Order: sequence, then C-alpha cells, then structure tokens
Amino acid sequence: MTMEEVANEETLREAFAQVKSNDGAPGPDGQSVQEVATHLSDILPKLIRELLEETYQPGAIRRVWIAKAGGGQRGLGIPDVIDRMVQQAVHLVMQPHYQPAFHPSSHGFREGKSCHTAIAEAKRHLEEGYEWVVDIDLEKFFDRVHHDRLIARLGQRVSDHRLLRLIRRMLKAKVVMPDGVVVSTEEGTPQGGPLSPLLSNIVLDELDWELSERGHRFVRYADDCNIYVRSERAGQRVMESIVRFISRRLRLKVNETKSAVARPEERHFLGFRLRREPLEGSVEVLLSKRSKDRIYEKVQQMTPKRWGQKLSRCIRELNAYLSGWIGFFRICTELEERTLRAIDAHIRRRLRAILLRQWKRRRTIVRRLIRLGVKRKTAWRQVYQGRQSLWALSHNVAVERGLRNAYFAERGLTSVFERWTAWNQNIGIASTQLTLPWR
Repeated sequence: MTMEEVANEETLREAFAQVKSNDGAPGPDGQSVQEVATHLSDILPKLIRELLEETYQPGAIRRVWIAKAGGGQRGLGIPDVIDRMVQQAVHLVMQPHYQPAFHPSSHGFREGKSCHTAIAEAKRHLEEGYEWVVDIDLEKFFDRVHHDRLIARLGQRVSDHRLLRLIRRMLKAKVVMPDGVVVSTEEGTPQGGPLSPLLSNIVLDELDWELSERGHRFVRYADDCNIYVRSERAGQRVMESIVRFISRRLRLKVNETKSAVARPEERHFLGFRLRREPLEGSVEVLLSKRSKDRIYEKVQQMTPKRWGQKLSRCIRELNAYLSGWIGFFRICTELEERTLRAIDAHIRRRLRAILLRQWKRRRTIVRRLIRLGVKRKTAWRQVYQGRQSLWALSHNVAVERGLRNAYFAERGLTSVFERWTAWNQNIGIASTQLTLPWR
C-alpha cells in the first residue's frame, strides 16, 4: 500500500467513476460532480503531483444533520468532490489488503456481506441455544474514534508514511457547520466520506478478534454489536468486561442507557428482532417495533389527507418505497404474515380516504360507488349513515366494496404481503431443487 498506488491516474479515474455513480451533493467548495467530471483531465495531473509531493490539502467538510430512526440526529460529513475521489482512491488501494483479514462475524460494508447475512448468523446462534443477547451501543462512535490510535493501527500494515500522513490530514479536515461556523476536528471519522466505513471496520476489528479469542459468539454490523450467551448472568459478566475493554483499550464510550442484556425478541437489531420458540427450537425473524412504527409513519407522510394530484402518482411513489422496503424485510418469517397484511390494508385505506376527499360531496361519493358496482340502496344508506368523517368512511362497508383490493391492484399498487409470499415461494422452490438427486 503506497502513495504511488493512490496517485495512479487509473486508480483515480476508477475512484471518480464510483463517486460519480453515487451522485452526491457538493461539498463546501460548491463544485458538483458534473463540474468535476467536465474538467477531470485538467484536474488529475495537478492532483497526482500534489499527492506525491505531499502538498495536497483536503478541503473542509460540510456538516449536515439527519434524523435518526430512534430519535435524535446523526451528523453526516460531505467532503468536496475532489476529496471524495482521493478518499475513494485510498479505499481502493487499502480494501483488498484489509477485507480478507476482517473477522467473519463482521458484516458491515463488506463485499458478500449484508444486514441479511448478519441476521442469518444471529439466527444460528439462537438455534444453538444462545438465547440471551448482550446488545452493545457505542455512543457517537464515528465522532469519537481516537486519531492517534487509528493511525497506529494502520501503521501495522501500511509502511508508506506518506499514505499515513495523508489519512491523518483527511481525519483532521475542518468541519463547516450548518450555521457557517468552522470547527477543527480532534477525533472521529466523519460519516459520509467513502473512506469512513473502512476505517470504522479497522477500528472495531480489534474488538471482533478480542471477542473471538474469548470464545464469544457475536455479530457485528458497523457499530451495532450483539454478543450471544446462554444465560442472563453470563450476559452481565460479558457486558461488564467488554465495556471495560472498549473504554480502556479502544478509548470509545458505551452508551449504558441504550445497551442491555436481554432476550433478542426485546431488542432492535438492524430493523429486526429474533425469537426462539422454546419447544421447537426454531427461530422467528420478526419486525422490530421501531421498524413497524417507521413504515406507518412513512406511509402517512406519503398519503397526506389533502393529496392534490392524481392517485396514479401517489401509487407510483408508494411503489418505489414499498419495493425497497419489502426487498429489505423479505427475510421475515411466517409469524409476520398478519403484520404484512395489516400494512397493505392500512395503505389501501389511506388511498380510499384520498379518493373520498377528492370526490368531496357525499352525493358524488355515492354515485361513484354505484358506478363501481355497489348496490344503489347500500351506497346511499352506508354513506349517509350518521356523521362519519372521511377517515371513518374509508373503512365503510360500501366504500370497501366499491374500492376493493382489486381496484388498487389493477392500478399497480404493490402489495408487500404478495411480494413477501412470492419471494418465499421462490426460495422454497430453489431449496427443493437443490435437494433433488442427480439423475
């Protein structure tokens, strides 16, 4: 791993191609990805010279705040486009040397690994009788990484001190806050840069191998770490010793209010919770409460009461979100069938409420329902029965008969339950084919 490898034109062009594919926002200098692409041939010779002569200075990082699912805010750092290209080039050079040496139970930001592989490993631990989890939450991990310790860790593999000094300059880049105030950086690896995920894995790889040497079964995805043990008492012992290791050795802080020793079904891990059936020993993969709350909140945002456009556009936007959502949560097991059906029903009810508001008058609603096949007498009686709000009316018998499930299916609405069912059927067919004897 040398500076010559990073400052190679081919490497930098490949790095820029990856930065361009992400199409991120401009950094503090205001240059867009497209502007850099236009002048890339002029930029590269000067950049290569500066990297080799060690005169390259990373620009400031723009800080933005995004809401965290569990409450609070997470700070993201957006470097300038050219700085992102250099970070990506460093990543391309270093990754092949580090990735094979990472522990197999580390699943975050690694080729061939994902949240799904992390859940699959956690599920295996439960099936083998490790029914308690030590859920460790690292407090503001990306903001607390100790620079000197990280550079020392990198120095065990990186012999080119120019490359180490470049990484240190990246870590020390100043941050432009949303109000324009510029602050210096003494610790942390800003989330948002291409190099940050690799550096975070390098920092926490030491924790992984420590857990492995102690004989613990664990799963880590980025800064989410779960250790699986056989009893609550063992969990308490493990929690105490690992918190001590993290604070003294890694110089990181564990959030004691969010960390706990508990049954896996009581904890949120990558959007899921796991539950082992006591008699059968099988493990159910379920949605966490936070994940359920989040999809209902998102659907509510995407189907506002006063939707002023065509229903087809609302369905199109919903489909884009729902396809991604079920693509991630498709690994849920059969116990979540009822939840998935309920989500579908809630979405259809939200869409019915939008249509009723667009139809406005009750007389118009009745006429529309009659056209949709509802009996005249039923439509008049149900719509005019009492003083119902439009939301209450959306769950009315006549409205549900007129705007039945097929009405929305014909207009292309994605059903998360049907997508989940189709995926599980395909998995079942594939599993059956794999067990067929050769002829």
